[in-house]
Amino acid sequence: MNRTNYQKKLDVLLQHIDDDNRAGRKPPRLFLHSCCAPCSSYVLEYLSDYFRITDFFYNPNIEPASEYQYRQSELIRLIGEMHPKYPIDFLPGWYDTKVFHSAVKGLEQVPEGGERCFACYRLRMEEAARLAAKGGYDYFTTTLSISPLKNAEKINEIGEELEKKYGVRHLPSDFKKKDGYLRSIELSKEHGLYRQDYCGCVYSKAQREREKWEKLQQ
Repeated sequence: MNRTNYQKKLDVLLQHIDDDNRAGRKPPRLFLHSCCAPCSSYVLEYLSDYFRITDFFYNPNIEPASEYQYRQSELIRLIGEMHPKYPIDFLPGWYDTKVFHSAVKGLEQVPEGGERCFACYRLRMEEAARLAAKGGYDYFTTTLSISPLKNAEKINEIGEELEKKYGVRHLPSDFKKKDGYLRSIELSKEHGLYRQDYCGCVYSKAQREREKWEKLQQ
């Protein structure tokens, strides 16, 4: 089975956008779901050369609340320290973990990277798509595909479904490509960003704690 090269699709699209921008047209507006500052660092650096971005921090999967607030504050700080070609606006989401737990009910014991994660992708991406459509944005997407632990194929599949549902274009992505993930590590060091060691939910945290304990036993 041949996999779609989403980075190539993005390259083609960005070339057209760059041509339009150089011709004097207003840059398109992108509604970007961000999961955390480290993952957002490269994506914001990369895409702000082409779009006016609204960066949307909506992650009801993250627990505890103190962790959520810290990750959000780090993202706000990062944006404030950047010098983008086009402006980046920040939009905070609302924090209600019940929404996440309802979305993944029955999938609590599924290992990281499986159907529970896919439901979590959809939850956050759907809210981004809904608001992007409501706000008249040209595109929406998410930073999630920058992580080597996230399924870019599934993320883009969900994005394409939401494009049809809400009538706003999904920006294809596999941001880990073109050394995007490595660049995010460099930028995290440059800005002194907090790099969490679990994705965000209580299930990912528990799995991470088990992995740490097992490593100590070796």
